Amino acid sequence: MSRTSRIAGAVIGAVALAGSLAACGGDSLEKEKGGSDTGSGGSKKGSLVVGAAGFTESKVLAELYAQVLGDAGYDTSVTTVKNRELYEPSLEKGEIDVVPEYAATLAEFLNAKVNGAEKAAKKPVASGDVTATVAALEKLATPLGLKVLPAGEAVDQNAFAVSKEFADKNSLETLSDLGASKIKVKIAAGDECEVRPFCAPGLKKTYGIDVTGIDPKGVGTPQSKQAVKDGKDQLVLTTTTDAVLDSYGLVFLEDDKKLQNADNVLPVLNAKDAGAPEIADALGKLTDALTTEDLAELNRKVDAERAKPADAAGDYLRAKGLIKK
Repeated sequence: MSRTSRIAGAVIGAVALAGSLAACGGDSLEKEKGGSDTGSGGSKKGSLVVGAAGFTESKVLAELYAQVLGDAGYDTSVTTVKNRELYEPSLEKGEIDVVPEYAATLAEFLNAKVNGAEKAAKKPVASGDVTATVAALEKLATPLGLKVLPAGEAVDQNAFAVSKEFADKNSLETLSDLGASKIKVKIAAGDECEVRPFCAPGLKKTYGIDVTGIDPKGVGTPQSKQAVKDGKDQLVLTTTTDAVLDSYGLVFLEDDKKLQNADNVLPVLNAKDAGAPEIADALGKLTDALTTEDLAELNRKVDAERAKPADAAGDYLRAKGLIKK
């Protein structure tokens, strides 16, 4: 699942929230049990339900959370819920205890939910500054009974890449370098790139990049990456956790002026049911260890090698010494 439209989708999704829940006949979970049951089968510490959205990365993160908490002595299960519009209310109610989230996206989702979509669109709270974004998220989440844990280094946000040959030839490491080069570029992306502020308009305004057009081959698709590899296009829009970029001979250009919002990964809990310090400590060790590269590799194992999310998560945690078994 691409998160090209994640911030916009968060705002739109919050508007549709009431309708979505009504359509479910009051069942906010629409549970699809998946993944692993981890724990002793009767832990004195109690049981925790970890929520996952319906895409690979979220499922992998949920398994990481469940297994770390299981190792800490909790009985855990993973429940896959279609989208944020359904699982966020369930988190508030305590039907779900913890979910892996993205700082900027959840901040804007709650901004729209609390303040209304129109006001949220005019006054966004997320930015490229992760500290400020998490602070804004906490301010919105706390009154709803949610506890936001610190964000880590791992981030899944929009990113731009060029061919290594093109980067080497023009001495490019950052998007600022590309802007300063005055090279005309065509972007392989979704057609919405033409109007979205994080894409062509933002590249022009923030970096002075001379964008001559959009090649509407999609976000991070094989076709988009191939077009840049072949030199038909110069720049591709993908995500920071793209695990197969190097197989096309492509490299990221650093977003050195932070055009993209800070979608760093962080745990969000039901404060009443999962606010214990032991839970925060267990999840904090994982957050501190997990990198963007780790997340990309975990995605690759599941999507390319067809590993089960639970197995990929377990292998990673054991390799990092984060769980004993």
